[in-house]
Amino acid sequence: MNDPHRPTTFGPQGADGAEPGLGDIAAVSVEGLIDAVESAGTKTERRRRWALPLRIAVSLLMLGVLWWKFPEIKWADLIPAWDLNTILWLLAATATTFLGIVLSAVRWQSVLRALGLRERLRVLVPLYFAGQFVSNVLPTTIGGDVLRVSRLSKANGQPETTFASVALERLTGWLVLPLITFFGLAINPGLRELDRATFLALAVAIVTLVALVVVLLAANHPRLGGRFASTEGWRRFVDAIHQSITELRRQPLAALSILVAGLVYQVVLCIAALMVAAALGFSWLGLTALLAFYPAVLILQVLPIGIAGLGVRESAFVLFLVPLGVPAEKAVALGLVLYVINVVASLFGAPAFAVGGQKTAVTA
Repeated sequence: MNDPHRPTTFGPQGADGAEPGLGDIAAVSVEGLIDAVESAGTKTERRRRWALPLRIAVSLLMLGVLWWKFPEIKWADLIPAWDLNTILWLLAATATTFLGIVLSAVRWQSVLRALGLRERLRVLVPLYFAGQFVSNVLPTTIGGDVLRVSRLSKANGQPETTFASVALERLTGWLVLPLITFFGLAINPGLRELDRATFLALAVAIVTLVALVVVLLAANHPRLGGRFASTEGWRRFVDAIHQSITELRRQPLAALSILVAGLVYQVVLCIAALMVAAALGFSWLGLTALLAFYPAVLILQVLPIGIAGLGVRESAFVLFLVPLGVPAEKAVALGLVLYVINVVASLFGAPAFAVGGQKTAVTA
């Protein structure tokens, strides 16, 4: 689909100060991506220094609003009661989160294979962990998806297809989140009677599903996504997505396997959240409640209005779980503990991030 000898120059990088999405990847050269992620003190980073403190301030503000809204919350109650049972549940949740990252790499591998690139998991798993480390641990406005695109494309010489694989992996992953919400609400009728919580979960699921369907249809349409067909500049990356979606349409079994991989990954995240709930003392919550509401939390927490979803995630948990009888402080603690566990799991990507600049052998 792509010529490995094409130049790898993108357009200039956006300067909105927000954590870049997939569209921003197409605006930076492959070499520029590496420099942006792995270099400190650049002019671009200096211009964006205000972004990180501002997002931290917004997260603290949202947590403060929760404290003001629920004055009965005591910060000491946010810390789990440390006993053997709690420690075992938290270790299990961390291991499950670790497994979820590996499953994400498996999903990415499925997308790459469908697009004609056969990459080994021993290459993709460290790359995915390195990307998680960048997104969740480092104080940077450059996302982990950028790192994955830049490093794998340097190794395989296919920047357009690599970019398209990351875009499609993310899109298909988000596609299953609304479906999980619908399933959870369908099998547990009681969850459909929680007024504001039910309405918000359905609204988030429907809006997300409609938006993703529109994006996929537009990218696949020859007069929309296809109109950017080009061999130069950022347009070739948009065209790569268009061509990749067309390729997946020709391989329905491959597309189905990618969706199944995304479904398994999201269910694993729900199980990890259930384990944390057990550690916090409300395992009675049940898996169906998390299937119905946790996908909405995952969608809302990526809104670029805080740092790593802090404040947004905890507020969403309060809105969804308090009507189910979960104390507000326990709902906030669930969000905070899940964040800490995600950071701990992401730390395994530090070695891969540190040494990953070296060219990795990739089998054809």
